[in-house]
Amino acid sequence: MTSPVRAAQPWSPQPWGPADGGASPDTDTSFVDTFPSMRLINWIWHVRGSLELAPGQSSNNAFEKLAPLFSVTGTSHQRTNDTLTFSKKDQPAQDRMSVFDSGALRIEKGTAGSVLQYHLVSRALLFCFLLVPLFLGFAELSIVLGKFDKPAAMATATPGKVADAAKKPAEKTVVVPLNPIDKFLGAPEPKAGAEKPTRRGGKPSPTPGYVFASFFAILYVVGRILEAWLVKRLFRKTLLDS
Repeated sequence: MTSPVRAAQPWSPQPWGPADGGASPDTDTSFVDTFPSMRLINWIWHVRGSLELAPGQSSNNAFEKLAPLFSVTGTSHQRTNDTLTFSKKDQPAQDRMSVFDSGALRIEKGTAGSVLQYHLVSRALLFCFLLVPLFLGFAELSIVLGKFDKPAAMATATPGKVADAAKKPAEKTVVVPLNPIDKFLGAPEPKAGAEKPTRRGGKPSPTPGYVFASFFAILYVVGRILEAWLVKRLFRKTLLDS
């Protein structure tokens, strides 16, 4: 049994126009009409594709086979003629389409047979994509702060302090003996005069920002390609399952 789809879903997908030629009630169509430039970037979190149905397979039979995918907890869906729309809220991890928050599927008649057209939306993909420039911004900000900290430290150093530091005798370097376990494992002996790196009080480093930006960039690219392939394979397997 189907339940109505939430009307408040932002940018709900509906890549097809109305069947009767009238005005489309879909919010995504009106949103893109208002902001045409969105067509150039909505591929970031929108996944579109098509799949040919088996010869002689009717729309009713296809949607009956696909129905279990949209009857899981947290998913609401509605079918109108040859179109099925769905939305998800608090979907469980066991849901094989949990990465997608809403979508629409439509079966169209073609010269070679019926074709399933689908249009899916994923906020998770959008989130990963937006985190890349965010962490890059943090990295650039740390570089700028490091440039400001250096002149400030030089300005606070008075000539008296510099002279006192010059008069102080050089501190004797103490070589800490190597731990027996590290020595057994073959670790090199510590060198005299080597300074122990300090974590506190150092200038901001852009490295963590670049690391996280690279991580989410890889996660987005892999997820964008992998999820598009997985959902198409899921639809194909479900439709061909006898």
